[in-house]
Amino acid sequence: MIMEKLALLGGTPVLKNYPPKELFAWPIITEEDEAAALEVIRNNKFSGTDITEKFQNEFAEWQGTEYALAFCNGTAALTASMFAIGLGMGDEIICTTKTYWASITQAANFGASAVFCNIDENMSMDPDDLERCITPKTKAIMVVHYFAYPCDMDRIMAIAKKHNLLVIEDVSHAQGGMYKGKKLGTFGDVAAMSMMSSKSFAAGELGILVTNTRKYYERAIAFAHYERNDSRYIKECEELKPYSRIALGGLKGRANQLCTAMARVQLKYYDERCAEIRKAMNYFWDLLEGLPGIRAIRVDESTGSNMAGWYCPHGLYLPEELGGLSVKRFCEAVRAEVLGGICWDGGNHCLHTHEFFKTFDLFNIGKPTRIAFADRDVREDDKELERSANLCCFSVPWFKHFEKEWIELYAKAYRKVIENYEQLLEQDSDKSQGGRWYGQSNEE
Repeated sequence: MIMEKLALLGGTPVLKNYPPKELFAWPIITEEDEAAALEVIRNNKFSGTDITEKFQNEFAEWQGTEYALAFCNGTAALTASMFAIGLGMGDEIICTTKTYWASITQAANFGASAVFCNIDENMSMDPDDLERCITPKTKAIMVVHYFAYPCDMDRIMAIAKKHNLLVIEDVSHAQGGMYKGKKLGTFGDVAAMSMMSSKSFAAGELGILVTNTRKYYERAIAFAHYERNDSRYIKECEELKPYSRIALGGLKGRANQLCTAMARVQLKYYDERCAEIRKAMNYFWDLLEGLPGIRAIRVDESTGSNMAGWYCPHGLYLPEELGGLSVKRFCEAVRAEVLGGICWDGGNHCLHTHEFFKTFDLFNIGKPTRIAFADRDVREDDKELERSANLCCFSVPWFKHFEKEWIELYAKAYRKVIENYEQLLEQDSDKSQGGRWYGQSNEE
C-alpha cells in the first residue's frame, strides 16, 4: 500500500469540489408541498384542526395503529406520552443515557425519576443492563431507537412483561423503521416522535403520538389539546370528563396546520424516498467494510428490519484498532479531506453527566427534583455507566440519493484516513469520547 499524505498535514484532499446540493438537501420540497402550505396561508387555517385530523388518520393507517395525535413538536408528544400512561410522583422510568434530552427530562415535571441504563455497540438500549435498573418503583421503560437503529424489541418487551412495566417508544430518529417485519412505534404501549425540519420525516416543527389504547389516546388529548378535550373525543375516560375544555398539562400542544399540511404530502412519498436513502447508505458502508477502527451502525435487512430514513447516520469508532488514535483526531482528518465538514465525533453527550440530573431543583423545595419524591438516590455512580461514557462514535454523510460516484468519493476520504492513520498519532492529545449538547456547535 502506498502512503498518501493526509490533507490535514498538507496533502491533497480527496474531494476538491462541492457535491450537488440535492445529494444532501432534505426534506425534498416540491410544488405539491408548496401548494398545500399556500392553502393554509391563504385561508388562515394555521390554528384549526381539520387538516391535522386528516393527517392523523392517514398517519395512523400508515403506522398501523388505532390512534395518532399530532402535537406542536416531538417534545410535547413525548411529554404527553408520559401523562398518558400515568407517570407520577415517585415513579421511576428507565432510559438510555446517550440520547437527546427530550427523551426523558420531562419525567421531572411529573415528580418521577429518570434512571439510566447503558447502551450497546449499536448505541441502543442494552437489554443485558436493563434489569439492573428495575426496582419496585419502576413504572415504564423509554426505548429510544437512536440513530435510527431498531432496539432489540424482543428482549426489551420480554423484560417489560416479566416485570409488568409499560413501554414508551421514542421513534424520533426512526419514523417508519422496521424490526423483524413490524414497524417501530407499534411494540410499546405508546410511541411518540419528532418531525422537526432536520428529521428523516421532516414537516417543519411537528410531533406525533401513536397508540392502540383508547385510554392513552384520550389522556394525551386531555393533556395538551384544550380544543378537543370534550365529549367528541373523550368517550371512555370518565375521570377526565369533569375537566372538559382545559388542557390538563397547562400546555397548548396542538400542531400548526402549516406543518400538518406539509406532513400529508411528505407521507405520500416518505417510504419511497427512504428506500433510496437506505440504498445509498448501505452502499457507502459496503465500501468501508472490513477496515480497522470503524464499524457500521446498521441492521441486516434480510431479517425484515431496516433503518427507515437512516437519520443522523453514525459509525462505531474503535481507537484500539488504530494505534489509539482519538475519535476527535480521526474526524478532524476526515473533514480535511472533503469540503463542507461531514464527520463529527460523539453524538449526544451522556445525560447522566449533566447537572440537570444531579442538582436541578424544579420545584424550589431544596432538593434535586430527580430524587425529591424518590425513596432512594437514583443518581448513578459513574462506574455503572462507564461503558456508555467510553463508547465512541462518529458521523458519516447522510446521502439522500444513490449517486455512486459521489458516495465513492466520500468513502474514499474515510478509507484514506484509516489507511494512513499513523501520520496522525504524533499530535493526538484529546482522547475524550466527544459529543455535544443540543444547541452547541460542533466546533465548541
